[in-house]
Amino acid sequence: MRVLGVDPGLTRCGLGVVEGVPGRALTMCAAGVVRTPADVAVAERLVLIERGIEEWLDRHRPEAVAVERVFSQHNVRTVMGTAQASAVAMLCAARRGLPVELHTPSEVKAAVTGTGRAEKGQVGTMVTRLLRLDAPPRPADAADALALAICHIWRAPVQQRLNRLQQARTEQAKRAEQTRQTAVRNASAASATSAGSSTGPRTGADGAARAERGTGTTSGSAGRDAKGTPHGSPKGTAR
Repeated sequence: MRVLGVDPGLTRCGLGVVEGVPGRALTMCAAGVVRTPADVAVAERLVLIERGIEEWLDRHRPEAVAVERVFSQHNVRTVMGTAQASAVAMLCAARRGLPVELHTPSEVKAAVTGTGRAEKGQVGTMVTRLLRLDAPPRPADAADALALAICHIWRAPVQQRLNRLQQARTEQAKRAEQTRQTAVRNASAASATSAGSSTGPRTGADGAARAERGTGTTSGSAGRDAKGTPHGSPKGTAR
């Protein structure tokens, strides 16, 4: 697996490419930084970062991109620039269909040095050992980018299993919700059918009763008429 690590920054954006698989020796393919001048507008600096990352993607053809996850800092201006550079890196990778993973600084330190509280110098030293380099990469942003790539390669199998597990849970929850909605619809339909069936016979019985009462009244009137004055006979002639 070949991974491009990105240590985002507006002034210096560290980049490092590492190739290898978990449990075997890793190889550094390249390391460096994309620099932007501080006296240029932020939008133009982001364009320069994008062009630099695109050149690295074209040249080294990584299979995945690992970006440092940005955390809030006391200096809001600094964290804003870091977040913007991080977004550019993710955009470049996503545009090419490359998988992107975000790793926290403590995850990277723990993966490379064994402790999430390691100093930058310790990270650089371990990167040098793991990649069998003669000296720590310079500047430190490049070393951090290499550490990100190493972290991603070592954590990739675990992360993939976690992603599959999360996907399976999501699918299971979706199926359960669909089953619940189907059961609700079936229950509503059954209730409506039962209500219609109960209403039908009562209406028929009521109609028959009304018809019978109407017939009885008519028959009674006819009977009284039969006992009374014959049809067509003048009144007062029955003596």
